[in-house]
Amino acid sequence: MNLKRLLEPSWAPQGTLCDLPLEVFSDRGIESLVLDVDCTLLPRHSQVLPERVVRWVHDARQQFRLHLFSNNPSRRRIEAVANSFELPYTAGAGKPRRGPLRQVLEQLQLPAQQVALIGDRVFTDVLAGNRLGLFTVLVQPIGVSGRASHNDRLQRGERTLARWCGARVDSGLPQ
Repeated sequence: MNLKRLLEPSWAPQGTLCDLPLEVFSDRGIESLVLDVDCTLLPRHSQVLPERVVRWVHDARQQFRLHLFSNNPSRRRIEAVANSFELPYTAGAGKPRRGPLRQVLEQLQLPAQQVALIGDRVFTDVLAGNRLGLFTVLVQPIGVSGRASHNDRLQRGERTLARWCGARVDSGLPQ
């Protein structure tokens, strides 16, 4: 697989995780959602989940098996979020390494095509998911209000680098 394809999310909507309609996943035969934590569920430098995130995760749990998957080495931080939802989790995942994500797929007992990885980073979340053939979703980083945080320099830089490699990182839903 070439670099362009590895960096290109399956879907790059304009909003945050909270703006994702769940039927998009069920219509594609997705059975499980693997969710990044920092800047996807939990705003940067915050310990408080926005109410919009709590509602979205609650709704998602009704339809899909969820797993939190974070590069953050702070097991305590990721465990606190996972416990608030009573979800399984992986901390210190080392994305884009494939091994920890393969372990999650084994736990889920699902083929990669039935799993979506949702996160805010091209070079960790999208790259990791694409390396294993998951449906990858690149969302905007979440702010304390639960709305998109548009001042995330790291994501802007990653999107620019990915575009230079020929990847489409601002795409609507694929047909």
